[in-house]
Amino acid sequence: MKRLLAIVLILGLVLLGCAPAMGPKETGGALLGAAGGAAIGSQIGSGTGRVVAVAIGTLAGALIGQGVGQSLDRADQLAMERNAQYALENTRTNSVTSWRNPDSGNYGAITPVETYQTASGQYCREYTQSVVIGGEKQQAYGTACRQADGTWKIIK
Repeated sequence: MKRLLAIVLILGLVLLGCAPAMGPKETGGALLGAAGGAAIGSQIGSGTGRVVAVAIGTLAGALIGQGVGQSLDRADQLAMERNAQYALENTRTNSVTSWRNPDSGNYGAITPVETYQTASGQYCREYTQSVVIGGEKQQAYGTACRQADGTWKIIK
């Protein structure tokens, strides 16, 4: 049992050391996945076969867990992007529109603060945005312009 635990720990550290920079959600997902994969692998075979099964289970679990962590980050980004597109297209100047991802607990808001038309006739809006991730608030100020297809593109 101690030998299996040592293998799981070594594989976990190797995987995390070789992986590209991961956020906390990805790292947590990878660690939980590795532990689960190792537990499943330990139930298969005996002797050398069990060690191989634990190694394969650890690797597969870590990769699956990392993917789950990445999708949560993407869910936050998608919620923020949808909110920004809606706010820039539909809300009045100085009106706040907010978003929240119930799975991660992250949330934010965008407030258009000025609307203008460029010399070429393109509509642009300056805005402020706040995002709270892991309890830490980040604030930004930017400008987005409406594209021909109706979407808004951040220009600065």
